[in-house]
Amino acid sequence: MILEEKDIKNLERKYRLNLINSITGIKPANLIGTISNDKKDNLAVFSSLVHLGSNPAQLGMITRPQTDGIKDTYANIMQNGFYTVNHISRPFIKKAHYTSAKLEKQYSEFDVMNIKRAYIKDFIAPFVAESKVKIGMRHLESIELPNGCIFIIGEIVLIDLPDALVDDKGQINLEAYDLVGISGLNAYYDLNKITSFPYVRVNEIPDFNE
Repeated sequence: MILEEKDIKNLERKYRLNLINSITGIKPANLIGTISNDKKDNLAVFSSLVHLGSNPAQLGMITRPQTDGIKDTYANIMQNGFYTVNHISRPFIKKAHYTSAKLEKQYSEFDVMNIKRAYIKDFIAPFVAESKVKIGMRHLESIELPNGCIFIIGEIVLIDLPDALVDDKGQINLEAYDLVGISGLNAYYDLNKITSFPYVRVNEIPDFNE
């Protein structure tokens, strides 16, 4: 299959949506927890989380255009500036996926999907109790992208994870807690470590012609 620009534009809408959403491969699967100033919390599945830097520790994520009304996740982040990132593991994939439903504001995904809340220290936004890796974020900036989506930049201000998951180099063993990834909008994949390689220095590049 070879598709040029005109072919892509002429694809059936749902086919194009699925193709372009899955073409980047496996994406991180996370639940984003937020709470409004009137204490109504919200939980939503996101697959757009990206690493921006380690010092300062920053992550970015993309939310859809807010032109037809500000969604709860974005509205809550704008209200108080805090949100949580929670890794999704195999045991609660189904519950996590159904948080994508467009519930009325008075209903919390935590309650409807029977997901237990967790609160850590004095962090205002709720975490997912079952998630092995929990990250507390503070909003820094929102940037509107050319397609109307919003790129949310945040700083990591809290991390909660079991000591046993982190090796002496600081690397997290993602396979140890059945972390999953997302392809497209609704396909979930196992993550299995294949191998690891050292930091690449020019004088240590192997001879790939041997």
